[in-house]
Amino acid sequence: MNANDLGHRARTVSRRIPPELVSHLLAHGHAAVVADRAGRGEWSCAQAWARLLAERGCLAEAVEVLTPHAATGRWTAVAALAELLEDRGRIDEATETVRARMTLGHPNALEYYARLLIRHGRAAEAFDLLLPHVGKSSITDALVDAAHVADRDEEAAELLTARVDTHRCSDFPWCCNGFDTDTALGLLATIRERQGRVDEAIALLARRRFASPDGHDQLAELLARHDRIDELRAYAAGDGRDAAAERLARLLEERGDVHGAIAVYRQHSGRAHSAFGLARLLARHGRGEEAIDTLRAQADAHPGDDWILHTLADQYLAQDRPADGLAHLDALATLRNGEEAWELYRLRLPLLAAHLGVDAAIAQARSHPEGTTSYAASDLAHLLTTAGRTEEAVAALRPHEGENLDTLAEQLVVLGRVEEALALHRHTEPPPPLVPTTRLWADEPPR
Repeated sequence: MNANDLGHRARTVSRRIPPELVSHLLAHGHAAVVADRAGRGEWSCAQAWARLLAERGCLAEAVEVLTPHAATGRWTAVAALAELLEDRGRIDEATETVRARMTLGHPNALEYYARLLIRHGRAAEAFDLLLPHVGKSSITDALVDAAHVADRDEEAAELLTARVDTHRCSDFPWCCNGFDTDTALGLLATIRERQGRVDEAIALLARRRFASPDGHDQLAELLARHDRIDELRAYAAGDGRDAAAERLARLLEERGDVHGAIAVYRQHSGRAHSAFGLARLLARHGRGEEAIDTLRAQADAHPGDDWILHTLADQYLAQDRPADGLAHLDALATLRNGEEAWELYRLRLPLLAAHLGVDAAIAQARSHPEGTTSYAASDLAHLLTTAGRTEEAVAALRPHEGENLDTLAEQLVVLGRVEEALALHRHTEPPPPLVPTTRLWADEPPR
C-alpha cells in the first residue's frame, strides 16, 4: 500500500490488529500471517514484521515495509524506521529521517533528533540546537545529557540556576510545561553530582517542594550511590518518605543486612507502602508466614483498600494456604453484610481453584450476582486458561466477545484458529469521508 492509502486508513475509525495479538501470533509460529497482514497495511504487523526481517539480516526488506507508513508522517512510524536504521548502523539515514520531520515542525522530532546526535558524536551540535527551545522538561533533560557529553556542564548549570532563581510557579504544572523549579533543581543536582560536587547536589535536592512526585526520590538514590547511609537513614525518617525508606531497605538488603532492612520497614509499619515492601522482603527470604501476618494486619487496619487483599491472596497461594485465604475473605464479607462486589469476589477464584478445584470455583463464581457479566467472563476465562482448558475459556468469552475482543483473539490463536482471531479485528465500519483538516501530528497510527 502507498502512503496515501495508509494515511486515509489511519484517519478512519476501524478495528486494527493490536500489538499484543501480533506478538501472540509470532510466539505461536504464525510469522507468515503477520507478513501477509503487514502487506495489507496493518501497522502493528508491519512494525513487528520489519523488526523480524531486520533481525534476519534483511534490512532492505525491513525498510521497505516501514517506509510507506513513515511517509504518512505518523510519528510512531517515523521513529520506528529511524530506530531500525540506527540499530543497523545506518546512522546518516536514521538522522535524515528524523531531521525531515523536525524541519516540518513535528513536536516529538526535536528531542529525538538531538538524542540521535548525542549518541553519535555530535553532542555539541545537539546542545546548540536545543538551547533556544528550552522551556519544557523533556527538552531540558536532553540538553543536560548533551552538556555532559559535550563538556558544557557549566553552561547548562547557568541556565538552570537562572530558572531556579527567577521562576515562580503560579499554576503548577500547567504554568511551566513541566520545567518547574523542582525539575530545574533536580537537573542542576545531576550536573553537580557528576562534577563531584555531591554536597552541593544534596543541598539543591533538599530545597525541592515535592521530593518524589512519581515515586522516584532522586535524593535517596544519590545518597545510596555514595554510600551515605546515615544521611539516608535520617532522610527516610522524615514524614512521608516512603521512597527513601524503600531505597534504604533495598540498600541494606543488597549489602546482606536483611535484619536491618526489616527494621527499616518496621519503623514505618503504619504506612501501607512500607508494609507491602516488608511483606515482599520477608517472602523473598523464606519467611512467608510473617509476610502473611504483616499483610493481614494492614488489611485489618484498612479494610477498604482492596489492593492489599490482592497481595494477601497471592501470598496465601504462595504459602499453599488457600483455605485460610478464603476464610479471611469470608470474614470481610460478613463485615460487609454478606455483600461482595465482583472486584473483591474475583480474588476468591484462584483460592477456590487451589482449594476445591477449577470446576467448583467456576460453579461458585457463576452463582454470584455479577457472575454472568462480561468482566466476570474475562476472569473465568483466565482461570480456565491457567488450567490449560483453552477451549472452555473461549466458550466463556464468546457471549461477551465485544468486551473481551483481544483476550478472545489471543486464545483462538493458541488453539490454532488464526482466521477466527483475525476476523474479530476486521474493518467492520464504513470509512468516513476524507477530511482535509486532519491533524498532521497524530502520535501514532490507530490500531
